[in-house]
Amino acid sequence: MTEPLLEVSDVAKQFGGIRAVDGASFDVERGSITALIGPNGAGKTTLFNIVTGFERGDRGTIVLDGERIDRRPPHTIARRRMVRTFQITKALSAMPVIDNMALAAPDQPGEHLTGLLLRAPVARRREKEVRERAHELLEVFGLSDKAEEYAGTLSGGQRKLLELARALMVEPRLVLLDEPMAGVNPSLGRRLLDHMHELCERDGVTFLFIEHDMDVVMAHSDKVVVMAQGATIASGPPAQVRSDQAVIDAYLGAQVKA
Repeated sequence: MTEPLLEVSDVAKQFGGIRAVDGASFDVERGSITALIGPNGAGKTTLFNIVTGFERGDRGTIVLDGERIDRRPPHTIARRRMVRTFQITKALSAMPVIDNMALAAPDQPGEHLTGLLLRAPVARRREKEVRERAHELLEVFGLSDKAEEYAGTLSGGQRKLLELARALMVEPRLVLLDEPMAGVNPSLGRRLLDHMHELCERDGVTFLFIEHDMDVVMAHSDKVVVMAQGATIASGPPAQVRSDQAVIDAYLGAQVKA
């Protein structure tokens, strides 16, 4: 059995008197698509924030590819090629789409004045490579005709596609998606899911995503992790999790009644 790419062990986070995450533990296998589900307030997004360094957990360990990353800042974790998208998209609305893409690329000598002045030819060559890569990804995601438009003019679904395309600029090993289907029309949603499967199967990119649409979860994940009241209460293949009585009581039963 191969070592999991991501290992989350006994992670906890408290805000005042509220335990947002309370001993969550699960693994994400390499080259897999794992769904993280649970009722509103279960702690899913807070856990995402802790895993990616945007929040600091009170306890617990997070291991990425054999190396502990808990308590490291987001930019350090991103350099380990784990990236995320947000429930509310973070596109820079007043910048063109192509510039949003270019900003995500790592190792740009032009980011520093000394690199720009002393290594101008290298900086120009790298900038050309970055923009070529950005255009390639925009073409893949059906956004090439939007490259020079301001990101603020995109629809909600197009912004979700832009965020995923931008995340791929760092050639990630693991991508965390926070409710990728929220606010996305069915056509763009299917396109996003198709891209996720293609990247997983063709390039070995691993995905962990939060989602409330159970049809999407059951049809598009290899493994499902369930959270309730800050803790993980179940983990396994979709069919197994769907029939777990604890999951039905905590989450799926409420969905059926609704």
